[in-house]
Amino acid sequence: MTKSETGTGAGMALPDIAMERPDGTRVKPSDYLGRKLVLFFYPKDNTPGCTSEAKDFSALKAEFEKAGTALLGVSKDSPKKHLNFIAKHDLTTDLATDAETGGLSDELGIWTEKQMYGRSYMGMVRTTLLVDAQGRIARRWDKVKVKGHADEVLEAARSL
Repeated sequence: MTKSETGTGAGMALPDIAMERPDGTRVKPSDYLGRKLVLFFYPKDNTPGCTSEAKDFSALKAEFEKAGTALLGVSKDSPKKHLNFIAKHDLTTDLATDAETGGLSDELGIWTEKQMYGRSYMGMVRTTLLVDAQGRIARRWDKVKVKGHADEVLEAARSL
């Protein structure tokens, strides 16, 4: 049974778990109540797919704002790594670190066991959530393919 079948799918309230911003302040989903929120979870700063995804969302930030939607990228990378990632790629989307055990990505089943070359390890599954203004998950994209994804999420945000 997947997490979306057990309480983290469409229509369910998003767990209100705090994460750390690059500047050291805390952010949690309830900070966005009253407006829509896109949470895009990605594996690692400065890798090709993650960089493309963050740049795509950054390029569309003004369009998301017109749709009344905030953007927040989330990985387990440290706040310092996020600062470097933002500066290196001129990112305009907000980023947060979800490094604590039992964090939001753990609760949503996004931080999970993965396998590569016969080796098991824990990792972030590229996942995007569209959250409505009441803090409920309106849509979830699992195992995201980056190309065209930010545009698809923008259209969903506009229609919500």
